[in-house]
Amino acid sequence: MKAFDLVMFDLDGTLVETAPEIMDAVNDALQRFSLPGVTQKQVDDWIGHGTLELLVKALALVTGSTPEAVRGSALLNQILPVYNMAYNARCGTRSHLYPQVRETLVALREQGTKLAVVTNKEGRYTQVVLDVHHLSDMVDAVISGDTLPTKKPNPAGVTHCLAQFGVAADRALFVGDSSIDVATARAAGVPVWMLPYGYNMGEPVEACGSDRIIQDISALLNRELLTQLA
Repeated sequence: MKAFDLVMFDLDGTLVETAPEIMDAVNDALQRFSLPGVTQKQVDDWIGHGTLELLVKALALVTGSTPEAVRGSALLNQILPVYNMAYNARCGTRSHLYPQVRETLVALREQGTKLAVVTNKEGRYTQVVLDVHHLSDMVDAVISGDTLPTKKPNPAGVTHCLAQFGVAADRALFVGDSSIDVATARAAGVPVWMLPYGYNMGEPVEACGSDRIIQDISALLNRELLTQLA
């Protein structure tokens, strides 16, 4: 049973658990500047708005500054290329697919469902993660945080995918892990399902107002659930 013609996924915290190696890369970069490190919980809560904003929050914390001051600082420009190198080296070392991801994507493709990734992660990092976990050939479109002039929660990435595949909003689904994903889907008029194990900036996913919370993405193949949607 094919309930959706297009399913769009967030990446970090939805398809792939990436936070441990992101923390490693942040701390590698901070160490190069003789700055104290950050914790896994802090990094988990910062994921969602893209790499640059994550580094802004990390630097604001460890330097005792404000995010506004960090955004205009020379230090941010200096640490960014160091982080780039660190993350490229770390990518794939401590990340892994969440349960049932590969099996579900394969089954959806066999049904003829189009699959897309819509993430705020910059394109150079998105591609590394997809390649490391052998997902690049399993999705039909990838919209990263720098693919378009805007990123989530602006709905442009979602509407771009709808137009690319000629799919009506009510025949598409967005699957994510944060309030950013819910806001994006709502702005595009697309149903949204949430996963409970990702990164929602420290807030409970139940408060996001999604259409459904699922335990893993194999729910996209659940015949009983899909019958309810028909």
